[in-house]
Amino acid sequence: MHSDSVWLGSFRRPVKVAMTGSILAAIGIFAVMVLGKLTGMGSSGMYEMVRPSGRPIVQAMLVSFCAAVVLSAVYLSDTKGEIEPPRTGPMDILSLILSRIAMIATIGIVCAMFYEVVARYVFERPTLWANELSLWIAGFVLLFAGQYAMQQRSHIRIYVIYDIMPRWMQKFSDCLSVAMIWLFAGATVWGAYNEAMQKLARMETFGTAWDPPLPATMKISILIVVCLVALQALSNLIADWHKVPEAHNPADEIDEAEIEKLKKTLGAN
Repeated sequence: MHSDSVWLGSFRRPVKVAMTGSILAAIGIFAVMVLGKLTGMGSSGMYEMVRPSGRPIVQAMLVSFCAAVVLSAVYLSDTKGEIEPPRTGPMDILSLILSRIAMIATIGIVCAMFYEVVARYVFERPTLWANELSLWIAGFVLLFAGQYAMQQRSHIRIYVIYDIMPRWMQKFSDCLSVAMIWLFAGATVWGAYNEAMQKLARMETFGTAWDPPLPATMKISILIVVCLVALQALSNLIADWHKVPEAHNPADEIDEAEIEKLKKTLGAN
């Protein structure tokens, strides 16, 4: 019954139900807000979205929307991608969830920019928030993508010397790499923690017309994700410790299936 489940198992169906309910709740509350705006009975818009204090409907919208995104990410992370390696521990699960959030967030960027283009060039009513919202979301996409790339072992590595090393030296190099990542993470947190907490405590804003708390949220998020990347690197090291070393060849980087698709697209024989 749960043969397609990667890690949720029997919880897959309850998560799907909760995801569907939160999505419908977010859509319903959004519809009520739009209707109130059109009829003049409500005044909640994007400006109020970043200032939800004292606005129950805005708070409900934000809670339901965040729940929908997180539950969707959890549900989607329970499906293994075609090129994704099998998970090896709890950190892999967290990284997969964050990767799905990044994928969903990318759709949000596209929707925001599409709305801005239509509003600006069709109705001549540009928004004050679309560009900043896209920048805000893109920051989180970049952070979560870095975490996912670490879990997928997709960060750039140079194998010219590594491949000719004996196995014990390869393990030593891997340990040294992880140690350097931890050193960088520790130095980053040590140097930026106080400033990040100060920005978060006063909810420092962007200083624009829409004025979202972008600095307050991004600074602390950078520190958190840097630590998560360090933990994921350690998790990878433990998982790969007894793994048979791979021999790398430039030809391995050539994706024959992708080349065939390109040929068909371009009409080549």
